[in-house]
This record gives sequence, C-alpha cells and structure tokens, in this order.
Amino acid sequence: MADGGPCVKGVRDNVSVLLSAAGNMFRPRPCRWLRPGARVVSWRSAHKLASLQKVRALPPNKVQSLLYPFSDLEGYLDRSVDRTPFQLFHPGLEDVMKAERLFCSSPSHKIDYQTSAVRMDHLPALKPPEVCFIGRSNVGKSSLIKALFSLTPEIEVRVSKTPGHTKKMNFFRVGTAFTVVDMPGYGYKAPKDFVDMVEPYLYSRKNLVRTFLLVDGSVGLQSADMVALEMCEEMTRPYVMLVTKIDKCGHGALLTNLLNVQDVVKTQTMSCFPQPFLISSLQFQGIYLLRCFIAHVTGSIRLTDTSQS
Repeated sequence: MADGGPCVKGVRDNVSVLLSAAGNMFRPRPCRWLRPGARVVSWRSAHKLASLQKVRALPPNKVQSLLYPFSDLEGYLDRSVDRTPFQLFHPGLEDVMKAERLFCSSPSHKIDYQTSAVRMDHLPALKPPEVCFIGRSNVGKSSLIKALFSLTPEIEVRVSKTPGHTKKMNFFRVGTAFTVVDMPGYGYKAPKDFVDMVEPYLYSRKNLVRTFLLVDGSVGLQSADMVALEMCEEMTRPYVMLVTKIDKCGHGALLTNLLNVQDVVKTQTMSCFPQPFLISSLQFQGIYLLRCFIAHVTGSIRLTDTSQS
C-alpha cells in the first residue's frame, strides 16, 4: 500500500469553539500582487469560503460538512459498511489552519504562476517537492487548483467549460515549500501529444511526491479513468484519487460512485492511497482537507494531531 504519511484522526467535536479560539491567530491580511503589471487584489476579494476564518461563524454542522465532506454521506451508509477507509486522513483543526497559511502569499512566501511546458526539456529545474493533478477533460482540474489558491486570488488559473482547455503543464510555485502542477486533461479534446507530454513527467520527475487523479463524482469512473489508473499503477509511485463535483448529483448517486471508486482502489491498486478525497470546488467542500494533505505529503508541515490507523 502507498505511504500516505501518518494516518490522522482529528477531533470533530467542538468545531465552532476551536475555530473561534483560532480567530485571532488567523486574522485576514491583504495578499500581495505577484507579477509586474498584475492587478492588486485584496484579501476581501477572495471567495467568502476561501479561509476557515471566514467560515468559523457558520453552524457547526456546516463547518463539519466543509471540512470533512464524507460526514454528509455517513447517514446514508448501511451499518455494515466500514467507514475507516474514508477517514484515514482526518487532521485536527489546528493542523488544517497551519496548512492554510501556506496558501496565502506574503512578501517572504510568494505564490505565483511559474511557467508552462509541453516537453520534458521545457520543464523548469525546480528543487521543491511537486504535486500534480491529472484527470479527464472537464473533470474540474483547473477549478480545483483555483479553489486551492483562492486565498491568493490574483493568481490567474484559467477555467473553462470547454473540455481540453488546458494544453500545457502549468507550474505554480508556493514559496519555497512546494510546486503545484496542472496537467492537460486526457480523453475528449486532449492534446495530440498528451502521452508524450505527461507520461515522461510522471515517470521521471524526481521531485514529484504525489499525483492526484481526479474522477467526476457525478458520473463515476469512466473507461478513460481506468486507463489513467493503470498508468499510475505502472509507475509504482504514490497517487491519490480525488472525487470531484460532489455538488452536482444527489447523495444516492454520489455514494454509489464513491463506493465503486473505493472498491477499485481496494481491489485493483497497490500504489494508491486508500482514502478517496471528496471535493466540491464550487462549494469549497474538501478544499481545506486537501490543502492539509498536500502540505503534509510535501513535508511542509508536521502534523500534531496524529495516530496510526
């Protein structure tokens, strides 16, 4: 089984109390512009749910849903279904907020678009650990990355409803901590040189510490996703399944698709982290948890609330 780092069980009770206590520690600050000629955008321009500081006044059950989306589905599961694989990484709120600070730019921790590449010889020579996102065209990769960087809204992450919008590997630098790479989508309207562009990177990029494979939660695993999964397995490098667009379908359909993903992970993979992550880029569900996981696997934070599971 892939090493997903220490498995974490956070304390889900007293959510509103902990968030309130952290308020002074997480006072909003303006994010700086990063590139010459870029428009200056203040912290207030960020999405209202971009930070835990903004959601702490919400009802505790809403905060719980945003932090740990699987909690919305637990009530629909039969008692015989093991919940453990869906809650392996379950950090406490202090760790989640610690990770969140990495996603807000400052003069000493600049977050910006670095470069784009279409071939291996075009790749930037970056030393920090990298995480990359791959998925079927129109699965929501760019929307997800935009949500991750929503605390620094001046970063331009282009989002389009047209499948195949991303044609290059786009690199986003998060200070000296790590780099996020948005890969072209596969399947419909994928770049003709997709395989030549993506496979060499996934196989040989030495500082790649985790690949995130996105699956549309509203439609479930498709044949193209299974091909991508096989490719990830052939690499024998750790990867993680992200189930996106969880706000686009009802609980029944989502739960069916999630359980199918979990069954595939359990029975057909060796390198995949056993927990699928639920994501809604539109409603910010799962974004905070994913930020924490990225900060964790890149070695950018040390989790304080941990236990082996």
